[in-house]
Amino acid sequence: MKRKVLIIVENMPVPQDFRVWKEAQCLRDAGYDVVTLCPQGDGSQKTYECIDGVHIYRHPTARERDAAMGYVWEYMVALFWEVIFSWWIYLRHGFQVIQGCNPPDNIFLVVLPFRLLGTKYIFDHHDLMPELYLSKYDKRGFLYKVQLWLEKMTFRCSDVVISTNNSYREIAMSRGRVQADDIFVVRNGVEPENFKAVPPRRALKHGKRYLVGYVGLMSTQEGLDILIDVALRLKTMGRRDIHFTCIGGGPGLPGLRKLAAEKQVEDMMTFTGKIPGTELLDILSTADVCVNPDKPCKMNSMSTMIKIMEYMALGKPIVQFEGREGRFSAQQASLYSDGEDHVSDFSDKILWLLDHPEERERMGQFGFHRIQTKLAWGYSVRNLLAAYERAFSKVPGNPISQQVNSRF
Repeated sequence: MKRKVLIIVENMPVPQDFRVWKEAQCLRDAGYDVVTLCPQGDGSQKTYECIDGVHIYRHPTARERDAAMGYVWEYMVALFWEVIFSWWIYLRHGFQVIQGCNPPDNIFLVVLPFRLLGTKYIFDHHDLMPELYLSKYDKRGFLYKVQLWLEKMTFRCSDVVISTNNSYREIAMSRGRVQADDIFVVRNGVEPENFKAVPPRRALKHGKRYLVGYVGLMSTQEGLDILIDVALRLKTMGRRDIHFTCIGGGPGLPGLRKLAAEKQVEDMMTFTGKIPGTELLDILSTADVCVNPDKPCKMNSMSTMIKIMEYMALGKPIVQFEGREGRFSAQQASLYSDGEDHVSDFSDKILWLLDHPEERERMGQFGFHRIQTKLAWGYSVRNLLAAYERAFSKVPGNPISQQVNSRF
């Protein structure tokens, strides 16, 4: 029986979602027929195309918003189209396994009817949605309880769980009550052969001696407001030799540009928005220090940020806030801010690195070596394929079976 899988991701289109695209390519290389279903956006508007043997379907989506009800509406619209497209894909291509990549935790609703046909579900756990909700809105009301319920039902519906790190694995076992044998840790990682440093370009320093680089989504929990206050403190201290370049788009970008203008640090900060990968590499390769100002909270402490892997792959020293998974990933490649005055402590650590070039070099080399020997994407492939072997071991001999997984 030819192994056929459907990967559903709602957060980003494919192939722009690099993790999902790498997963799809690995499965294709292992002999699977792979179909992905994702939203339109980021220059990917075609409803269907086939890239390198991977079928990609894209559904319409609501306008991105940075408010609770805006997310609810966005998720409802996406859910509607995911149901429609999934049945079309099933009738046209067929599949025995669906992989759902959160956020949000409602993709199991798409899967339920297919379980009656013997389809198995792999939950690819990208974000802790209850903790993400708290980090954005700091409320434990009705919508927070909905997040907990959706997470519970997602775990209950899952035949296999892919966790991005050991913190997420512990959540799957404790809160989700998933058996350890059904959980596989597949870490976020870069492909060093495709993501490597290029010669620095001095013009990208905007006439300053030093460049501090950031890449990531522009939204509430990323802490870019903290970085703006860091720039303001350095300016107040008389340090006019430092420029900050922040790469990435998102719903918070207009507000961040406005805040930078209000605090009069536009001469020290550039918000590029979304840019091509070649420009991103130019900027980060030129940076003297790279930063991760994600606000200290449970969500950020337990999550593995791909930006950290990217900084390390380019041999850059890092400043970030103290966090369990951030420290696991970077170890000696980073300084960790844990002071009560986040702005002062974070800016002091940036200054220390800028004033100690030999330490920047040592930390950068440590991170580069750690990527090459332990954390590159290639080290996660074995666990990804093992997760699929586990899922297919549960598929009935007849894919149109009326069996229902006993755990649901």
